[in-house]
Amino acid sequence: MTAELATGAASTLDSKRVFYNRFLLVVAGLGGLLYGVDVGIIAGALPYLEATSGLNAGQLSIVVAAVLLGSVLSTLFAGLLADWMGRKWLMVVSGIMFVLSIPMIALSHGYGPLVSGRLLQGVSAGLIGVVVPLYLAECLVASKRGQGTGIFQWLLTAGIAIAALIGFLFSLRLDHVVQTGSAAAVFAFKDAAWRGIFWVSLPPGLLFVIGSFMLSESPRWLLRRGKEEASYAALLRSRSNEQADLELREMQEVLASEKAKASAGAKVKESLLRRKYVIPFVLACVILTVQQTTGINSIIAYNTNILLQSGLSDLAAHIGYVLFTFVNFFATIGGVMLVDRKGRKFLLELGTAGIIVSMICAGALSVRTEKLRVDAKSEIQAMVSADQKLSLLYNQQLASRLDSSVGANPTSLVVIYSYGDFRAASQAVRSDDPAAKTIEIDRSSVVPDNKIVAFFSNPLGDLDAAKTAPLKIENALITPVPRSENGWLLAITMFVFVAFYAVGPGVVVWLALSELMPTRIRSNGMSIALVMNQAVSTTIAAIFLPTVGKYGYSIMFFGFAACTVIYFITAVWFLPETKGKTLEEIEAIFEGVKA
Repeated sequence: MTAELATGAASTLDSKRVFYNRFLLVVAGLGGLLYGVDVGIIAGALPYLEATSGLNAGQLSIVVAAVLLGSVLSTLFAGLLADWMGRKWLMVVSGIMFVLSIPMIALSHGYGPLVSGRLLQGVSAGLIGVVVPLYLAECLVASKRGQGTGIFQWLLTAGIAIAALIGFLFSLRLDHVVQTGSAAAVFAFKDAAWRGIFWVSLPPGLLFVIGSFMLSESPRWLLRRGKEEASYAALLRSRSNEQADLELREMQEVLASEKAKASAGAKVKESLLRRKYVIPFVLACVILTVQQTTGINSIIAYNTNILLQSGLSDLAAHIGYVLFTFVNFFATIGGVMLVDRKGRKFLLELGTAGIIVSMICAGALSVRTEKLRVDAKSEIQAMVSADQKLSLLYNQQLASRLDSSVGANPTSLVVIYSYGDFRAASQAVRSDDPAAKTIEIDRSSVVPDNKIVAFFSNPLGDLDAAKTAPLKIENALITPVPRSENGWLLAITMFVFVAFYAVGPGVVVWLALSELMPTRIRSNGMSIALVMNQAVSTTIAAIFLPTVGKYGYSIMFFGFAACTVIYFITAVWFLPETKGKTLEEIEAIFEGVKA
């Protein structure tokens, strides 16, 4: 009887451990989901925000880039914060930040609150992107670490797909409003739509916060804080007694060894500048930098706008974006299944080659239409009022007056303008959009309020002169809206692009980089490389809309292809294959490379 009770108790304990391990993976997956929502939600909301907010292209670029900027800032301090407050509590704080950012954005009625909410959302994303993988590595048993990382990555792409699906559902409703309602009703729906898209993302954030509260702290963090009993208890929640005893003993030995070296005056960490670490560190920085110059974040963020201006209707553009995100999701699963079979190097070579081809095709499709642009800057300049402002409702009648060749064919208009040394672009508007918002241009839309903001806008600009300079219309670009066939062809190139990205760089880069970096410098080296990655991503997001407004999407697509050539060359000639090798064997490869 006693043996039966002991067996039953052991079985119950094992069931609790299995449940806890699954629960831990679910919470970690929710972290990936939030990270994906942070990246992807703006794409579905952007067309509605653009149509109703009155923000110019430069301001909209900052709204998009604010998440990336916040992520860069928080990544700099995420490691220090995780060491100070613990992994669990940093997860809780990052989740609370995400939850608070939603009402800040959804209830905003101005540029400042909107950017502030997006910045907070970015700070949350940066912390989640660092602390959740760190927590998984320190809490999961070795046999579950790959599964944990995979779930985090899969649900990251699922977050992007869910954000797209939410945008699509709003687009379905918009199509009905356009057919049955007035222009005022359409405008009111668009204003409610972008706010609703953000509100729908609130429940996963709340679940992540609640789940994080219920997790144990990292046993390794607890042990380093002298809390041995709490560390052992945390291990027992996910491991058997034998596993917990063995792992605690190993942790204690490592900690004792570090303390012994420190007391003897030995260096615990080796410098990044040591000869044998320079090559993998530089290689990591190059890979993480060119990772963003593939254009992945900008294409995700602006995908709906790209398809709208390529000839698709609002509904079709949202369908295209939903398909785009699901291609990303399923291709990611395929990449995870192939990475240990085909190797990291092979998948990066395949992925970057596919990106180059797809971006060249996208650029070729875009340039066909963009070369037909007509510049009506003289006519638009004549519409500028005496107080150096411009109010312009672009419809089919005005389009025909500005360019007699358009006839009844729909066109889009983008106005590039400046006050002195400060330049901006209006949002693109279509002549066949019944709810198109009036283009409003005034000095406040481009001239900064103070010299600090002016420095970051244009370090060489003369702010005092811009405050009295006249409004100059530099370009007023009228572009024919292509047929829907052109839009679907461009959508297909986007699908091909994201499939190759997901199979190659999307799946491989973080795994390959963690393997490349020697153990003793991994945290420092990865932090520096990640900041470079996010800084490049922020820069691209900030310049995307103004560049597209002046030169068209084709120049960005060709630029992304050119930058990916560097990625391809790095993967083919400089990246060693790390499949099946221990970290010590990989480190030995670089020790044998002569600088």
